[in-house]
Amino acid sequence: MTDLQAINLFKCLADKSRIQILKSLMEEDMYVERLAERLNLTPATISFHLKKLVDAGAVTSRKEQYYTVYAVNGDVFNVSILDILRERSEEKSIQDQRDEEYRKKVLDAFFEYGKLKSIPAQRKKELIVLQEIAKAFEPDRDYTEREVNIIIADYHDDFCTIRRDMISEHLLVRDKSTYRKV
Repeated sequence: MTDLQAINLFKCLADKSRIQILKSLMEEDMYVERLAERLNLTPATISFHLKKLVDAGAVTSRKEQYYTVYAVNGDVFNVSILDILRERSEEKSIQDQRDEEYRKKVLDAFFEYGKLKSIPAQRKKELIVLQEIAKAFEPDRDYTEREVNIIIADYHDDFCTIRRDMISEHLLVRDKSTYRKV
């Protein structure tokens, strides 16, 4: 289910009359006049709501003699909300591009000639800076505290604060006297 289909379905379900129509159709397939009689609504009102339900894919219709009979489309309701949320969004690449632009803007603002000018006060900006510094560490390699301090000192003089923050952000792990990139 695409984002647009999910939005249309949720908008469609945000109406008491449509929910009552769906509940009635769960019991049995029905035509407009039968639904109108059952729910004490006019046939025109039922037709209006059924059109919305059909457009959203919640209800299907079929011809039987002179009547159009409506039924619940079970496939639409067998999808969990988590499945809808996990599905890749059409806007994911746009969001990723915006994230990368923001990241570059932060790095440009806080780094000059490869040196960190100051430690950002905002946590999200500091995390971007710490992730950039973490690139200097090799994965699957143990470092002594002195080695970690030397690497961080290449970026900023306050290596103690940066080392502590990298550990708290789970970019580095410390086991007794050795450090490792996560």
